[in-house]
Amino acid sequence: MLYSEVDDGQLVRLFASGDEFALETLIRRHKDRLFLFIVSKVRDGQLAEDIFQDTFVKVINTVKRKGYNEEGKFIQWVMRIAHNLVIDHFRREKKQRKVQTKGDYNILTNMTDDSLNAENQMIKDQIERDAVHLLEHLPEDQQMVLRMRIYDDMSFKEIAEQTGVSINTALGRMRYALINLRKLIEKHNIVLTKK
Repeated sequence: MLYSEVDDGQLVRLFASGDEFALETLIRRHKDRLFLFIVSKVRDGQLAEDIFQDTFVKVINTVKRKGYNEEGKFIQWVMRIAHNLVIDHFRREKKQRKVQTKGDYNILTNMTDDSLNAENQMIKDQIERDAVHLLEHLPEDQQMVLRMRIYDDMSFKEIAEQTGVSINTALGRMRYALINLRKLIEKHNIVLTKK
């Protein structure tokens, strides 16, 4: 069997049935894109390598438990796992950060207002809900391009291939989607930043 010609879904099924070479093929096929995605988030090569490895450990465990479903594209599923691991890393790092004490230590400069942080999070969540709701008012083709670009982190070339249009058409749809979103934001008086 020529693995390079087998699609991702079939490779996952082969790996789930015990074919280790199928997993190697999947990793080789997607390693560059996945690694660049991770390093763009963490901006540290060694950390990106660790998260890359953790991502595939999670992929292997999920596939072996028969927990993978093929509703979306394999690479988007893997990137979502990587994205969640990046978020987990930053949450852990934030918790572990220690306050450095010096001779001129001032307790007031190191205090945070947790209620303000909670308020900011609530505002951010509401803004995100408003923005997602606005997407529903866009034409279907514009919604699709916007979701693929922003949520699935796909390139315009990939979007064009998946939707069966030229790259220029995909770019045009994105441009019109952003123009229409701006109009909807103004029409509904939605404030996207907290002053």
